[in-house]
Amino acid sequence: MSIVVVGSVAYDTVETAQEKRERQLGGSASYFSIAARGRGPVRCVGVVGEDFRDEDLQLLRSHGADTEGIVRTAGKSFHWAGRYHADMIERDTLATELGVFADFQPEIPAAWRDSEYLFLANIHPSLQLHVLDQMTSPGLVALDTMNLWIETKPDELREVLARVDILLVNDGEARQLTGLRSLARAAAAIAELGPKRVIIKKGEHGAIYFGLDSVLAVPALILDDVVDPTGAGDSFAGGFMGALAESGADRHDGDEVFRQAMLDGTVTASFCPEGFSVEGLIALTDEAYARRLQTLRDMMIP
Repeated sequence: MSIVVVGSVAYDTVETAQEKRERQLGGSASYFSIAARGRGPVRCVGVVGEDFRDEDLQLLRSHGADTEGIVRTAGKSFHWAGRYHADMIERDTLATELGVFADFQPEIPAAWRDSEYLFLANIHPSLQLHVLDQMTSPGLVALDTMNLWIETKPDELREVLARVDILLVNDGEARQLTGLRSLARAAAAIAELGPKRVIIKKGEHGAIYFGLDSVLAVPALILDDVVDPTGAGDSFAGGFMGALAESGADRHDGDEVFRQAMLDGTVTASFCPEGFSVEGLIALTDEAYARRLQTLRDMMIP
């Protein structure tokens, strides 16, 4: 069961109170691909510049990603720079250099257009629509978006929402999109726009799944040390979609398989902040994953 992910493959410069890392591997598609852990082959669609290191593409491939959909073109790769506050929650963006990503026009390879799963990472809604028009008939489509598109491209975003099955947003974005304070009412209003399943992320407090006929609140795992939180949301999406692909789920299934995938996404994402870039995800072992999954279950049902 293959997953197509369309998003950024980039370099990040991250500064914390303890350390600074220059131009480390980042981007939504990168985190998503490694977090899926090969449970559903991930087909990456993105663009990089001439400066993108071959070893970083090889790293993605070595963790189960097919990079044939990543185009290398003249110019610089997308680069984001940020500085985290002492609480490791708040951060300041120091630079956003789109480079070749500014002209990104995702083209899905012909052999990938019948893939069973599609994850539309946080890119311009018009590009998300362009991708949807190329796909044959995926069994499950999940979407990420952000406050910028909600504010500046509401009509295009609503076109996308009408064609997807799952929306992943944070609590502020859910309220901004619907104008409703109650998250339950916001999720119901979003479902009326198209996606029948809504995942509302609450950062260090976990996430809430609003399904067809059930709601599940999943707490975040408590970590001893947070090194770099960048990419945790995309890692959650990768773990979540990887679990669904492994199970063979589609939009017609009941909530149970999606509730389990919420646990998988939460556990996977918990490894991301334990290292810079994708180091925490790469260090993840099956044994460590199983222990942390049991810890999460014990937190929810002692």
